[in-house]
Amino acid sequence: MARFIHKEQSEITLDYVNLPDATSDTRQDGGGTAAVTGRKLYKLVAVSFGFLCILQAALNIYLRLSLVIEARCTNEADGLEKELIPFDRYFQEGWLYLRPSFYFISSGKKSWQESRADCLQRGADLVVINSREEQDFTRKFHKLTWIGLSEGETNGTWKWVDGTLLTESYWHPGEPNGFEGKLEDCVEIRFHEVENSWNDIPCRDQNFWICEKMIPL
Repeated sequence: MARFIHKEQSEITLDYVNLPDATSDTRQDGGGTAAVTGRKLYKLVAVSFGFLCILQAALNIYLRLSLVIEARCTNEADGLEKELIPFDRYFQEGWLYLRPSFYFISSGKKSWQESRADCLQRGADLVVINSREEQDFTRKFHKLTWIGLSEGETNGTWKWVDGTLLTESYWHPGEPNGFEGKLEDCVEIRFHEVENSWNDIPCRDQNFWICEKMIPL
């Protein structure tokens, strides 16, 4: 504020009291602004650094998951390839597939026992017919073929090579009959043109045969 002091009427003196120092205020204002700016910059750097840390952590997790998934897929692919190799070998050896089994049809003839021995050597056995679909499949080859059915020690009891008793049969009309008093203990597929195609004949007779190996795909 200004105060007027009258020393003489002809002389007026202005005495300024408590006026701010312009130089001092300018320096103080500049320092305050710089401090505020510094704090904002520090916060920005801190936030940016935190964001980078989060991003790095997320990237590390992603890379680890990618490696785990890749390793698992590789192992599964290797396992699948190992499983497919035997299947390819069966196809190359002339086996046919009807879910859930592979089938091998011989090119030569043998007795029932010899035919079964050949199937066992191949890791299979003479075919066991469990369904109408399988029955229709086995008679498409138009060969006299042994199947894995024979008469047990008890006369009239027919049993499959897997030990199960015959429940559903496809005998041709009039079969089994022991034709002309022969001991006909083994079964062949003879009448290919009809669904009921089975015929009983002596096990020592020579026939083609069908091996079956169950390998679910």
